[in-house]
Amino acid sequence: MIKGFTALLTSTGIVAAKGGTAQMLNILGDMFFYFLPIFLGLTAARKFKMNEFTGMAVGAALVYPSLSAIMKGDTLYTLFDGTLFHSAIHMEFLGLPVILMNYASSVIPIIVAIWFGSKVERNIAKIMPAMLKNFLTPFFTILIVIPLTFLVIGPVATWAGQLVGAAAMTIYNVSPVIAGLFIGAFWQVFVMFGLHWGLVPIMINNITVYGFDPLVVTYFGCSFAQIGVVLGIFLRTHDAKLKSISLPAFIAGIFGVTEPCIYGVTLPRKKYFVISCIGGAIGGALMALLSVKLFMFGGLGIFGYPTVHRSEDG
Repeated sequence: MIKGFTALLTSTGIVAAKGGTAQMLNILGDMFFYFLPIFLGLTAARKFKMNEFTGMAVGAALVYPSLSAIMKGDTLYTLFDGTLFHSAIHMEFLGLPVILMNYASSVIPIIVAIWFGSKVERNIAKIMPAMLKNFLTPFFTILIVIPLTFLVIGPVATWAGQLVGAAAMTIYNVSPVIAGLFIGAFWQVFVMFGLHWGLVPIMINNITVYGFDPLVVTYFGCSFAQIGVVLGIFLRTHDAKLKSISLPAFIAGIFGVTEPCIYGVTLPRKKYFVISCIGGAIGGALMALLSVKLFMFGGLGIFGYPTVHRSEDG
């Protein structure tokens, strides 16, 4: 609701987009999604019967502020240079390479980490003396789970993203329309898993080399498919609470902020999330069929329209 309210105020000029009021409202609206791994660490810990504070600690590690600075720092060396799994290493842990990635707003890495952590915690608790259990169990759990999350779950997610990018390029070379169908259908799923980062470098490279991107741009219709479903829910539902959530989520989605639509409305009601993915697939296929290209990086939602154009030569 806050994101929708902020988008409405800034787009109408009531509040300056770069002013302090907008910045404060953006903080209020973004904080939950940026630190989503912490909140999921809590709820996943409840689900897997793990210590809730330990679960939150694992989530907090994934969004630790210094990680972004480390990722922008010097590269120690590169793993698998010249292959699909090319990975720049910026830090090591006990001599082992750590492949870093951005976990803000991610869903799957923290859930897998907490599932694994619950197994570790239970096994430690079994062998820990009762008088030491309360503080040594979470100590050893954190000491084991967080490094393994960065060493194993992070690389697996990174490489999975690269495989998605390679698969999309392969499909595009066979049929651009099928590639658009593929990206449009699964883009929102890719974002939830963090796999979309395997496609972003392809988009950047295409714009740099050719001046435009004809492949990854096929995701553009996904946000509109999402808000279309949310608008339909708002118009048809008789649930007052769902209606109150749907309208501000729809407004935010118009301006490209679809997290309230996904996490607040469609994903908890799985059928509607699937419908939005089908809509995204149709949109992606049409964009490929009409040879729509992305010529520059810009805003999302309606603000993205100036950055795309249909190619006249097909």
